[in-house]
Amino acid sequence: MATFYILHSELLNRYYIGHTTESMQERLRKHLSDHRGWTSRAKDWLVVHTETHVDKSMAYRRELEVKGWKSRNRIQLLIGRV
Repeated sequence: MATFYILHSELLNRYYIGHTTESMQERLRKHLSDHRGWTSRAKDWLVVHTETHVDKSMAYRRELEVKGWKSRNRIQLLIGRV
């Protein structure tokens, strides 16, 4: 099993889109930890959307699909924030 997820930071007013085979609790912990990645810019990331997929490749395809939208409004519709 794999998870497609969307995080949101109020501080940055940005969304982060990703996928993982780890538990969401562990993945969020890593995003919130001190590291050199893009999500280290803020420490207020919240999980606002998840989808479970049968394998990592399907979750990754979904990630690429949503990133391809390049539309904040469409992402907000998906997560129910409009």
